[in-house]
Amino acid sequence: MSNTITAEADLPQGISKAERKVIFASSLGTIFEWYDFFLYGALAGVISKQFFAGVNETTAFIFALMTFAAGFLVRPFGALVFGRLGDMVGRKYTFLATIIIMGIATFLVGVLPNYASIGIAAPILLVMLRMLQGLAIGGEYGGAVVYVAEHAPNNRRGAYTSWIQVTATAGLLLSLLVILLCRKITGPAFDEWGWRLPFVLSVIMVGISVWIRLSMHESPAFLKMKADGSQSKAPLRESFTNWKNLRIVLTSLFGINGGQAVTFYCAQFYSFFFLTQMLKVDAATANLMLVVAIVVSAPLFLYFGYLSDRIGRKPIMLAGLILAAVFTFPAYKWLTFYANPEISQAAQRAPVTIVADPASCGFQFDPLGTAKLDSPCDQAKTLLAKSGIPYQQQNASSGSATQIMIGSTLLPGFDRPALQAALQQAGYPSKADPDKINHTMVIAIMVLLSTFAAMVYGPLAATMVELFPTRIRYTSMSLPYHVGNGWIGGLFPTVAFGLVAYTGDMLYGLWYAVIVYSVSALVCLFALKETYRTDIHQA
Repeated sequence: MSNTITAEADLPQGISKAERKVIFASSLGTIFEWYDFFLYGALAGVISKQFFAGVNETTAFIFALMTFAAGFLVRPFGALVFGRLGDMVGRKYTFLATIIIMGIATFLVGVLPNYASIGIAAPILLVMLRMLQGLAIGGEYGGAVVYVAEHAPNNRRGAYTSWIQVTATAGLLLSLLVILLCRKITGPAFDEWGWRLPFVLSVIMVGISVWIRLSMHESPAFLKMKADGSQSKAPLRESFTNWKNLRIVLTSLFGINGGQAVTFYCAQFYSFFFLTQMLKVDAATANLMLVVAIVVSAPLFLYFGYLSDRIGRKPIMLAGLILAAVFTFPAYKWLTFYANPEISQAAQRAPVTIVADPASCGFQFDPLGTAKLDSPCDQAKTLLAKSGIPYQQQNASSGSATQIMIGSTLLPGFDRPALQAALQQAGYPSKADPDKINHTMVIAIMVLLSTFAAMVYGPLAATMVELFPTRIRYTSMSLPYHVGNGWIGGLFPTVAFGLVAYTGDMLYGLWYAVIVYSVSALVCLFALKETYRTDIHQA
């Protein structure tokens, strides 16, 4: 295993030209991979209409999020496949292969026929392409992090690898900027065909990255291990059947990776879904505010990586998890107030309650498109969910007729015009008023959420590299990272939106995040060791 370093005075203090190339080449390729991967998430609302047109709108959006999650679900399998190759064949060629796979899959999404053209085959092919993307990113991240870390001086590993950490944010930023540009160019046609352009354009970025990576050399730690003949012949077995190593894998998964993933998606994905789907903020406006928030917060990932070289990784990550658990609910309440003050005020002044026999109310998710959802209760819930209006459901006795209360107003049954008129009278808006959005405060809240993510994510890569020996590092660190990000974090938007659709409470889905943060903080506190003074150049 790794040794502790005690002398740092003789380590290089500047970044050499070769080291800059390593960081630049690894980061640039990873940015493009995240760009490809995040395009789908940023366009989930549009894609739901293109590929899931055979079901109701709520189901279509949940399906679109499930397809988004599909890419995350297969990431651990990509980590196993490419992690094993990286430990046996080498870092360079493994993550060269991953970017080629990602580029091909993303381009094909851009030219894939929609539901109207080929029916059910369209969403099936879309899911398959998302799974290919997930496999590729499952191998990419570990390769890039290990490659940079094994080139870094011992006392600057956090600072060097934080450039890889910021690539996820940079990839998301790039995807949002390209989407904004394509929206501006194509105008009203964006939802029809303009959304395809960002996917098709990705082939140029992938080409640049492949060209750069072909000129890179293998990592010195891997070459040393290869020369010594100390490579692992069975990295999967050595990583996951040896209890000493498996314990570290599990600790890293539940102590930092799960919590880190949810902080990131809560700040930079779910906030966008929340603004557009629940608060009815125009997508272009929400995009622009998120872009500004990402630009402002991106340096924080680098700062916390740098700081972790000075004071340690664990205290920074632990503080980020605790702050996220404490402030997530307040932050989203503030987001509601500043992004759509009318709906926030109306919900306080005239809360909406559906009083009905629970047997007559279904869950607003119809995966096969066969459920009728035509009872008065279901029709009311569908209209309220579609309008982004929070509501509560109160159970009535069996056989009771449905009633809808809007403040002190009582409406019997479901009468769409009467319900819409009553909602309007109570001050519920059909969409967020652009003139009443406090853009500065919305951006500040998203920066606050991103700060928590940066505190956990900035030092994470260095921590993961330092936890495992060189001979099985790629495999051992990739799996917990991608289980955490793929399963625990990747499912967050889908589960959260499903919980909102089930309860009618637009904040209810945040319980998922708070529970994950709390569990991660406890495991981090009691089980995770400090690693920042570790020498990683051991087989």
